[in-house]
Amino acid sequence: MAFIHIDHLPETIKEIIPLNLIVPDPGKITGIPVRDRKILYLLHGLSDDASAWQRFSAIETYAALYGLVVVMPTASRSFYTDQPNGQKYFTYLVDELPQYLEALFGIIPRRENTLIAGLSMGGYGAFKAAFTHPEKYFAAASFSGTLSLAHMTAALEDYQLYEEFTLLFGDLKKLEGSIHDPLVWLQQAVANKVKLPKLYVACGKQDKLYPLNVDFNAACQKAQVDVEYRESDGDHNWIYWNEQIQWFLSRVLTPVT
Repeated sequence: MAFIHIDHLPETIKEIIPLNLIVPDPGKITGIPVRDRKILYLLHGLSDDASAWQRFSAIETYAALYGLVVVMPTASRSFYTDQPNGQKYFTYLVDELPQYLEALFGIIPRRENTLIAGLSMGGYGAFKAAFTHPEKYFAAASFSGTLSLAHMTAALEDYQLYEEFTLLFGDLKKLEGSIHDPLVWLQQAVANKVKLPKLYVACGKQDKLYPLNVDFNAACQKAQVDVEYRESDGDHNWIYWNEQIQWFLSRVLTPVT
């Protein structure tokens, strides 16, 4: 098993940021070169960085089990958005990063081989990618995801968050119904009759974001969009997220060892 840390300078971000990868040893996966393996883009939450999943979960063990290349990018506190300051974190995630990995490692960005998942802010980013670029992913998962903008509008009562989120999204009072709204992604996907990835949502009942996930799942059901929804006891923590990444991978992949 190889753990690869890269500090690179994406054109879309305009500053050096860390990127971590987990790559199972070629000898463990007979006949499957790296370029043809399944690849998982695994996104961190608001207070984390590229190291979080590798530090706090058993993702390396799961990568070995499934012969999976895991890509863990850094998105700071961007909510995986293209920001007014010119730093395009979403474009980096869906466009520049896959191209970079192809140029560096020969990993070909095929839809049938590509998954995306994330926790909290990362769940928001994963579903934004899945709904707005469904041609790139065959499966996507959100764990304790920010799947409603109710969490953002609550920032109107918190000066620090208000300032931060206004820099990211503009006028918070205009967020609902904007391009940043998960319900808009859902509505546009339905209207355009796109072929969505397999979608998975999980959230703990004790999580502060639980109501947001319940509401998003209900909206998907109303729109007749297939989502495998899972709720159980659990809070906004790594004990829960470690369980959910294992569950998601078991639903979409077959062990190779």
